[in-house]
Amino acid sequence: MAKIRDRTEDFKDAVRHTAVSLGYNEAKLAAIMASFIIHKPRQRSPFTKAALKTLESIGALEQFMLKHRKDYVDLHRTTEQERDSIEQEVTAFIKACKEQIDILKDSINNEEASTKGWLGIKADTSNADTIAHKHGVVLILSEKLHSVTARFDQLRAIRFQDAINKRIPRRKVNRAANKNTSSVDSSKTNNLEFKEPDEIQPEPLRVQQQLLDDETRALQVELTSLLDAVQETETKMVEMSALNHLMSTHVLQQAQQIELLYEQAVEATKNVELGNKELSRAVQRNSSSRTFLLLFLFVLTFSILFLDWYS
Repeated sequence: MAKIRDRTEDFKDAVRHTAVSLGYNEAKLAAIMASFIIHKPRQRSPFTKAALKTLESIGALEQFMLKHRKDYVDLHRTTEQERDSIEQEVTAFIKACKEQIDILKDSINNEEASTKGWLGIKADTSNADTIAHKHGVVLILSEKLHSVTARFDQLRAIRFQDAINKRIPRRKVNRAANKNTSSVDSSKTNNLEFKEPDEIQPEPLRVQQQLLDDETRALQVELTSLLDAVQETETKMVEMSALNHLMSTHVLQQAQQIELLYEQAVEATKNVELGNKELSRAVQRNSSSRTFLLLFLFVLTFSILFLDWYS
C-alpha cells in the first residue's frame, strides 16, 4: 500500500509564488487570507438601518423618561417651566419616532406596489415573505412606542392630579379668608354706625386702616390673577393630555391595522401558492386530455380505414 504524502505546504508555496508573479505583495496576500478566515459582515439594507435607528430613538426616549421621572412627577424638585420643557422634549421625541415609523410604512407600501406583477399578482414568494417580515418589524416598533407613550400618559396624569390636590385647599382657604374679611368689614361698619360722635377713631388710625384695606384688596387681586393663571394652566394640561391620549390611540389603531395587513399579506401569499398549484394541475389535465383526444382520433381514423379496406 502506497504511503500518502501531505502536499498542502507545497500547494501554498505554489499559490504564493503565482500571486507574487501576478503583482500581489505580502500585505494583499495577508488581507486575502484573513478574508477567507474572518468573513466581512453583510451590508445592512436601508430598511434595517432605519428600523434600528427608530429602535434606538425609542430606547433613548425611554431612558430620558426614566432619568427625568422624579423631576417631572415631584412638584418640589423642579419648577413648572422645567417640567414643561421635559414634556416638550418627550413630545418632540414621540413625534420624531412616529415620523420614522411612517417613513418605514411608506417604504414597505412602495416596495409592495413595485413587486406586484400582472393583474396585481405577486411574482416572487421570497419577496412577499420579506415584505411580511418588514410589516412585523413595523408592528413591533409601533407597539413599543405605544407602551412608552402610555407610561408618559400615566406620569402626566400623576402630575395633573398633584396640581389639582395642591390647588384645591388654597381655593378653600381663599374663600374662607374672603368670608372673614367680609364679616369683619360688615361688623366694622355696624360698629361705626352705632358709635357716638365722641367715640370716632382719630385720623392716623383711620389712615392706617385704609392702607391695610388697600393692601388686602391688592392681595385679593393678585390671588385672583394667580387663580386664573392656574386654571388656564390646568386647562392646557387637560388639553395636552387629551391630545397625547388621542395620538397614542391612533398609534395603537395603526399598529392593529399593520397587524391586519400582515395577516392579509400572509393569507395572500398562501392564496397565490394555492393558485399556482391549481394552475399546474390544470395544465397537466389539459395535456392529458389533449393526448387522449389525439389517441381517440387516431383510433377512429384507423378503424374507418380498416372497415373501408375490409368492405
